[in-house]
Amino acid sequence: MQGLIDYDQFCGVAPAPAADVVAAWEITPGQLKDKLERGEEMTIIDVREPHEWHIANLARYGARLIPLGQFPQHLHDINPADDIVVYCKVGGRSAQAYEVLKQAGYRRIKNLKGGILAWADQVDRSMQKY
Repeated sequence: MQGLIDYDQFCGVAPAPAADVVAAWEITPGQLKDKLERGEEMTIIDVREPHEWHIANLARYGARLIPLGQFPQHLHDINPADDIVVYCKVGGRSAQAYEVLKQAGYRRIKNLKGGILAWADQVDRSMQKY
C-alpha cells in the first residue's frame, strides 16, 4: 500500500492542545465577565505588586490587591466558602497563589487564564496594558 499516512497518529504523537483549551482550574476572561454580569458573588484577588495595580485592575468588580509575596499571611482574610478568582499580569504568579490556596484547603478557586493582559485583550480593550 502506498500513500500518505498521518505521521502523528502513526507515531503516537498527541496533537498540541488548542490555544483556547481551558484547564479545570482556570477561568477565561469571557467566562469571568459572564459571571460578573450575571451578578454571581465571588472574591477576586490580584496578586501583582501595587505599582502594577495602579496601571490596570479589576477594582470596579470588587477585586482586591494581595501581592504574591504577602499572600500566605493573608489567607485568614479569604473566606474558603467563597468562589475565588486569582489573577496577575499573565497567569504565572496567580497560578502560584492558586497552589497556596489549594494547599491550604480551599476548593472553590480559579486562575484567570492569561491574567489582566488577556482581560484587556478580550474584554476591556480600553484598559491600559504594560
